[in-house]
Amino acid sequence: MDLTYFRTFREVARRKSFTRAAEELGYAQSSITMQIQKLEKEYGVPLFERYGRQLRLTPPGESLLKLVLQMLSLYDQSKEMIASEVSGTLTIGTIDSLAAYYLPPYLQQLRQLYPKLNIQLLSDNEADLLTKVREGDYDIGLMLDRFPADSLLTCTQIREEPLVLVGHIHHPLAQADTLDMSDFYDAEFIVTEESCIYRGMIEKLWKDNKVPFRVGFELGNLETIKHCVMNGLGISLLPRIAVQNELDMGKLALIPYTHPQLRFDLQLIQHPKKWMSKPLEAFIELLTSPKSNDVT
Repeated sequence: MDLTYFRTFREVARRKSFTRAAEELGYAQSSITMQIQKLEKEYGVPLFERYGRQLRLTPPGESLLKLVLQMLSLYDQSKEMIASEVSGTLTIGTIDSLAAYYLPPYLQQLRQLYPKLNIQLLSDNEADLLTKVREGDYDIGLMLDRFPADSLLTCTQIREEPLVLVGHIHHPLAQADTLDMSDFYDAEFIVTEESCIYRGMIEKLWKDNKVPFRVGFELGNLETIKHCVMNGLGISLLPRIAVQNELDMGKLALIPYTHPQLRFDLQLIQHPKKWMSKPLEAFIELLTSPKSNDVT
């Protein structure tokens, strides 16, 4: 049964008039009459009766009104509940540096908007991240790469993210005002695993310029890399967001060397046919809002 008929029945019962109900609901009076007649046919009993010019409910009509009021109230409650208490799971694929140093403030905001939402934040390497977004394992991906990261996916550029060279606060290279590539001959690097995209970037840059690239330590964890650098075991190329706190506190030193190739674009990755749930839309809005850079 169409809920519209029940709403019409409720309004006629309240107004005790087909004419006034039609005015309130914005229907023609003939439409009101037709809807009530269909209800009476459906239930097989008259719902209203007239005493002179007065309209009132029949006993079956009074019984139906009690049920209709409950049904319409439950329906309205269900709409409010679903609109305000979205549940389900949002699966976000990303890389370690973004999971640790970029996303937490946005996840906190998303949790405030949707307290019952189950949020899965999964770290992955860049190649697997793209594959899992493409195959639907992740609702959305966030990564650092040259824009666009994949021509078959929908990529949204959030901002440019620099890579910086860091060393111990007393490292000789950190004491210089400016450096060129020749100053890095035989410098010992602490690097991430081979699959890491920014390790591949600096290795290629050094190789193209015929600068020997010496790996002292290969480590899979950013925090471990930072502590090894702080203990003077070598220098490292890392996303600035991953080392900004240590630079601000004087625990790491910035090595004054920049190159146009030592940069990435922070970008959202989505499947072009991905269904956009309300939490996913809200999360994307948080990340792409002009104010998003103020969060971190």
